Amino acid sequence: MSFRTIDVDALDEEQLAQEELFVYSDGIEIDPQEALNNVQTKSIEVRNLLTKNNPENALITAINDPPYGLNTTAAKELNAKIVMEVLNSIKATDILPLIKKLSIEQQDILMKYIYRGMAFSGKASDKPKTGASPPPPEPFNSAVLLNWHEKLTEIAGVGCIVRVITDRKTV
Repeated sequence: MSFRTIDVDALDEEQLAQEELFVYSDGIEIDPQEALNNVQTKSIEVRNLLTKNNPENALITAINDPPYGLNTTAAKELNAKIVMEVLNSIKATDILPLIKKLSIEQQDILMKYIYRGMAFSGKASDKPKTGASPPPPEPFNSAVLLNWHEKLTEIAGVGCIVRVITDRKTV
């Protein structure tokens, strides 16, 4: 038997399974429908804060408690749209003071959403060719995302980027 054909990950007793990442501390798994309902409620609250001209609390509400889980794609997409809506509504001059008010964890979550927004280019080649495929995510304003990325990196540093890239919980 060649050493190259041995699956060393199968021999690791302490290997973390993808499913183990998305279980609450009390052992209850995250319900995808409950996650979607929570995000829909959050969406209404964020839009109310935006209409009251309170983008700071809208951003904090949007990035707090992001939906994690294996089957929470709909909740993740809706929450990403909410966060992008908030990012687009904040003036460029207000970005730096707002980022300074966020905790390190909130800054990391914000960076995750910035990268998620950058991942969708909105090119025609990204669109599905058949009617059976789900529609692609909406493209987000890259200039706004790059501006947020620049300011967030200025405040949070490169460590924020490293934490986001190595984190297995995606938004």
